[in-house]
Order: sequence, then structure tokens, then C-alpha cells
Amino acid sequence: MTLFIILGGVGLALLLVTLIFGDFLDFDGGGLVSLPGIAVGLVLFGASGAITLSAGLDMIWVYVIAIMMGLVAYALAALVVRSLQRSSDGEARDVTGDTGVTMSRITVSTGEVYLDAPGEIERRQAFADEEIPQGVRIRVVRVYGPRVKVERETPAPADPAQPAAPDSPNAPASG
Repeated sequence: MTLFIILGGVGLALLLVTLIFGDFLDFDGGGLVSLPGIAVGLVLFGASGAITLSAGLDMIWVYVIAIMMGLVAYALAALVVRSLQRSSDGEARDVTGDTGVTMSRITVSTGEVYLDAPGEIERRQAFADEEIPQGVRIRVVRVYGPRVKVERETPAPADPAQPAAPDSPNAPASG
């Protein structure tokens, strides 16, 4: 029983290390040999071994069940880790030139914006050379790590060769 308790405890410790420091034991880059998978396998090996031992089974069956449960848990955990690694893009996209809207007042040091670009699902921390109120359209001019420098989005200048719209206050009076 001591062996199962010790290996289960080592598995729990490895899970804690993984939560704090991440998966630093990913040998193949695909998640099949990873610290979370090993940790989960050890926890289930220890738990299932202790449970089957206390049920009074022969020692050979205790080990067979514990090893099988540990391997199944390891395989499932490795597949989950691999799936999560594939689903994350991992590469930062350059958002310079993207447009969006201010979600809070933007100052020279703080603020939040939401960008319109595909794949942008979170707000970004932003700052600007001038104060920009909430709800104003902006354009990203520079990226500084997770923060972006923004400026007001200015509409394209009107073409002087085009006549003004009739309902525009600058339209020539007809008469």
C-alpha cells in the first residue's frame, strides 16, 4: 500500500508543479510525453492500486489494475494536452493598422480597446498620445507586447472633385 500512496503523492506533487510552472517536460512538442500526463497517470496508478489492494484482491491483480488505470489516465491526459496545444494559436498576430472601439477612456498611460479583426476575442490594454473618450473608433499605430498604442480613426478626406451630398450642410444651394 505504501508504494501506491507514495506514487500517488508524487503524481499530485507533479500536478502542482505543472500548475505553477507549466509543462516543462514536453519532449516531443506534441503533448504525448508531458508532465501533466505522467502526473495524472501516477495519481490514478496510486489511487486505483490502493483501492484494489484494500478490496482484498491478489497482488498480481492489484498491479494489473493499477497499471492499466494509470496507462489509460496517462493516455487520456496526453490527448487532452495535445488537443489544447493544437487549439491555441501560439503566435501573436501583428495588429498594427487594425481598427476598433475604445471600451474605456484612453489616456497617455491606460485604457482598453476592442479590435474588430477576426480572432480578436479579448479586450486589449491601450494608450494614446491624446485622451480619447469611451466609444470612439480607433486605429492601432504600434504594438508594445500585450499593449497597443492607438489614435482616433479619422475618416478618409472628402474628394474635392465629388459634389457634396444634397442633404449636406456644405451642399451648394440650388435655385
